[in-house]
Order: sequence, then C-alpha cells, then structure tokens
Amino acid sequence: MFNFFPNFKMKAIHGIQMIGTQRSGSNLLRVILDQSPDIVSPHPAHILVNFRPLLGLYGELSYPENYNRLVSDVVDYVNANPVPWEDVVFNKRQIVERSTSNSLFEINKLIYEIAAESKNAAMWCCKSMNNVYFSSELESHGSIKKYIYLYRDGRDVAASFKKAIVGEKHIYSLARQWKQDQEECFRLRDSIPADRFFSLNYEELIIDPEKTVKRLCDFLDITFTINMLQYYTSQTSKVTAASGEMWKNLEKPIMTDNTGNYLKSFEKNDLDIFELVAGDTLAKLGYPLHVSSPDKELISADNIEFYKTENIRLKKQSQLDAKENDLEKRKPQEQLLKEIKERVLA
Repeated sequence: MFNFFPNFKMKAIHGIQMIGTQRSGSNLLRVILDQSPDIVSPHPAHILVNFRPLLGLYGELSYPENYNRLVSDVVDYVNANPVPWEDVVFNKRQIVERSTSNSLFEINKLIYEIAAESKNAAMWCCKSMNNVYFSSELESHGSIKKYIYLYRDGRDVAASFKKAIVGEKHIYSLARQWKQDQEECFRLRDSIPADRFFSLNYEELIIDPEKTVKRLCDFLDITFTINMLQYYTSQTSKVTAASGEMWKNLEKPIMTDNTGNYLKSFEKNDLDIFELVAGDTLAKLGYPLHVSSPDKELISADNIEFYKTENIRLKKQSQLDAKENDLEKRKPQEQLLKEIKERVLA
C-alpha cells in the first residue's frame, strides 16, 4: 500500500505508453512487463479515452472545486475497473496536492505514478492503446518517456474483434479502424526521436518470446527475468483471466501458433474487403496480401452505407450474446459515466 508523506522526496518515475490496436496481444505484453520489478503495468482504465470528451462538463479546471471533482470522478472510475488494480490505494486529496498543473493528463500521470510507487517500481506502463490519439497532449505534458508500438496482422485483429464484447464488428469498420490506428502510430513514430519508439511485432513475440522480450528490455533499460515469460502463473494474470472472456488465455503459456486465424474464420468477402481498405497498411508492416484483384465495387458508396448500418446491428447483437459476467463487470464504470453526464447536465 502506498503512503504519501509531503516531506518525502520520491525518485523519478517514468511513463511508458503502449500504442496500436487492441486484440493485438496487448494484455499478454502487459502482464509480461508487469512481472518485472521495475515496471507496474495494471489493466487499463482508459482514463483519457473516457474523460477527455467529458472535460467540457467540468468547467475551468483552474477553479479548485472543478479540478477536485474531476480527480474524484477519475479515481472512482479507476476503482471501478473490471480488473482491479492490485495493492493500490488512491487518496483523492493527495492527488490534488501533488498536481503540478490542473489537467486530466496530470491526473492520469499521478494515478499511474501511485501504482508504480505501490510496487516500488521506476516505471509505469499504460496499455490504453488509443492514447496514441492524445500523443500531442501527452508530449506537451511530458508524461511519456517511451512508446511501445505493438502491431499484429490486422486481419487476425479483425477476426478476434468479431468475437469480443468490445469494438467494431463488420469487417469494413474493423479494417478502417485498424488502418487508422496504425497510420496514427506511424505519424507519432516519425515525429519523435527513434530511441523513444519501439516497434514490437506480435507474431515475433509468440514465435520467439525470449528474444523479443529481451530486445524490449534493452530498449526500456531493464533486466530481463525468466519470470516475465512465466506470467501465466502470476496473480495478475489469474485476476485478469477471471474478469472477462476476452482475457481467459492469460492463464496459459504463449500460444505459438496463434496466427492466421482469419484464414479459417473470415466469411464471404471479408478478406477482399479488408485488403481493399487496409492492404497498403498491411504491406507497410510486411504482411503479404492474398487477393490479387479484389472487386472494388465491394467498397462502393452504397455498400459502405450498408456496412455501417450492419456494423451497428452486429455491435448490438454482440451485447445481447455476451456472457452475463462480462456485462456485470463493466456496469460499475458505465453507470459512473452515466451519472457524471446526468449530474452535470441536471
């Protein structure tokens, strides 16, 4: 448990941001990193993604009462995470006192720093991969020392999302989202020094995990330990696996053959549509294309409108088909966001 003493000088703690697209092995990498004594890598609460659009509801954060309320809501939201943060206790008043600026990015940094201090770690890793879309603000705030870009064959990402409780569901929407995420990561990569950006290929990770994780440890300047590859025996993995269907494989060793799943699960024109939309991005990342002459009519304006409508229907159906335990785990955070919107708008 973390105890804060105002006169105690804490060592510098550095932030690491994982970026890319979910369903790319990010929770696997997260629990691997969390086995290092130097890093804390809790299950993401997606603070920036969920609260950045709500900031207008809080008013000027320079006013203490507005900032205090935001701190309180963010802490409550993290505490309601479907996968609990182990051995971390937040004191809202102390977060306010430690803030060097009144901003959501400061709160996000302090939340993770407190988690790192609870483990006596020198670094924290945030697995909210969509934070790549806030990279300009993260850079301005100075929260992140290094970025880990985790990427996987987008067609396998799409195949995984089709079965998940979250995310897009129609292949067109999945291809667009995956392409957009990778291109945003490329943009960040090209805008910062090379020694702050590490590209990690999922397929390489599962084929040769020790070599890949050692390379990552060198980048982060931490010591590789064999415990990192025995993540599946950890309490972190067990708690995460028990918290949702999407994470059940975290109790198992790395599945070295977990590639090419889309070749078995894609239906009808899925492969053609994905490669029409995101084939150029697949090629940039070194993935071979299968369709030499896809029918471009598949992404005509009329078809795209149909795909968007179908995506909405499939997302609703996904919620109806989801396991009750998965839905229940997510309700506390959903209810809190609903109450925040209703409270401010009332």
